[in-house]
Amino acid sequence: MTRILGHNYIGGQRSAQGSLLLKSLDATTGEPLPGVFSQATEAEVDAAGNAAAAAFPAYRNLPAEQRAAFLEAIADELDALGDDFVATVCRETALPSGRIQGERARTSGQMRLFAHVLRRGDFYGARIDRALPERQPLARPDLRQYRIGVGPVAVFGASNFPLAFSTAGGDTASALAAGCPVVFKAHSGHMATAEAVADAILRAAARCGMPDGVFNMVYGGGVGEWLVKHPAIQAVGFTGSLKGGTALGRMAAERTQPIPVFAEMSSINPVILLPEALQARGATLARELAASVTLGCGQFCTNPGLIIGMRSAAFADFIELFQAQMAEQAAQTMLNHGTLASYRSGLEHLHSHPGVTHLAGATQGDRQAQPQLFKADVSVLLSGDPLLQEEVFGPATVLIEVEDQGQLAAAIRALRGQLTATLIGESEELASAGWLSELLQEKVGRVLLNGYPTGVEVCDAMVHGGPYPATSDARGTSVGSLAIERFLRPVCLQNYPDELLPPALQDANPLGVMRLVNGEQSRAAIVR
Repeated sequence: MTRILGHNYIGGQRSAQGSLLLKSLDATTGEPLPGVFSQATEAEVDAAGNAAAAAFPAYRNLPAEQRAAFLEAIADELDALGDDFVATVCRETALPSGRIQGERARTSGQMRLFAHVLRRGDFYGARIDRALPERQPLARPDLRQYRIGVGPVAVFGASNFPLAFSTAGGDTASALAAGCPVVFKAHSGHMATAEAVADAILRAAARCGMPDGVFNMVYGGGVGEWLVKHPAIQAVGFTGSLKGGTALGRMAAERTQPIPVFAEMSSINPVILLPEALQARGATLARELAASVTLGCGQFCTNPGLIIGMRSAAFADFIELFQAQMAEQAAQTMLNHGTLASYRSGLEHLHSHPGVTHLAGATQGDRQAQPQLFKADVSVLLSGDPLLQEEVFGPATVLIEVEDQGQLAAAIRALRGQLTATLIGESEELASAGWLSELLQEKVGRVLLNGYPTGVEVCDAMVHGGPYPATSDARGTSVGSLAIERFLRPVCLQNYPDELLPPALQDANPLGVMRLVNGEQSRAAIVR
């Protein structure tokens, strides 16, 4: 990596007007890392928003092929970052190098996925209803609809995915694909990482002749409100806490012109263990679930935080096995001191509740998180107590035992919205558990059978979203190609001559995209 400059990125230039300087910390030792970062002033945030607004008309009107080439250039630049970059990310986050290398591949893969989406052309959503001049009693005009970018998007970096959900992560990739310039708020936990990735994005922008201001980045705590309230910003992408996402949503709603906030916030991702599966493979499930709960120190938004089973000898045996597995899990370093403090606070709430029993887990060390297992009475969930609804971000989970199918159904109905839910069962019992799948589909964005929720594939079919409080808007996803739709809006063009129409709507269909023409799907040209 080159020397860290630590200045904000505004309209293709670097800026450091503020007097407050920030340091990035080694996640393992807490020691400051080389380099200082200049917290953005209100004037700099304003300039970044204005730069994005100035870039928007030119950028959104670029042919999709040019935007696709830009995204692929970003992917190439990310892949070219060397071992010193990986080492820096590891120091800032305490995540192992193998994880970072895999996450980098996922991040560049996301860029290439959206490049493919742009070339495929379905994001246009092209619809054409041809004129019916002879229709009685009223003629129908020629009507043509397609989708365009909403405008500049503010993106907030996530703590737990320094690459895939941060500077060049899924929100940035989908916004850029939609034709929307980005103003990115760097996460304070990995500012050096953010700088290296931002430099990669700007190198790609220069190679591809993108307008200045297509990507901007600011540092610092407290700058988010200025960013969300900036009149140029037309949407927000956020991954983080329920408190943070709710605050951003409130700010956006109180603007003179309210804007949407697409926030991924809180999920406990219930896992339901059916009786025959426990009978057949309880020991395997105990081992695999313990590995899923503690994977990456439990710092995944899909971490299984609630495990439900029906009272039986098999479930009792599973609890004993699972308790032993969790007791053997090693302590791990968390992303930063703030994350560790939040984890400890969540554990204290569980320890102090009369309806919760601690089953496994050593006392917390000074700098590392110890995996923990609790068991809660089902009445805690059924009573509406918020304790079991609140995510404990880290390597901890809670067991609940229910009496029968009726109480299981009641427990599921008591849950708030989630990103995922998992059903583990044998073939015959899954075939007769359709009612469970129906209940869960009302609560979550992704239902898994005989798998574990940690791990989110980047593809066309993936949904990484869900009803509140998992996300602020259950109609979207932050992973997969459908994520682009958050940053698009439909526009209808009436009675336009063919030469003034965008290519996606022209009679000849020069892009060759699939279109809905007079109610029928077609790639064919329109013959007048």
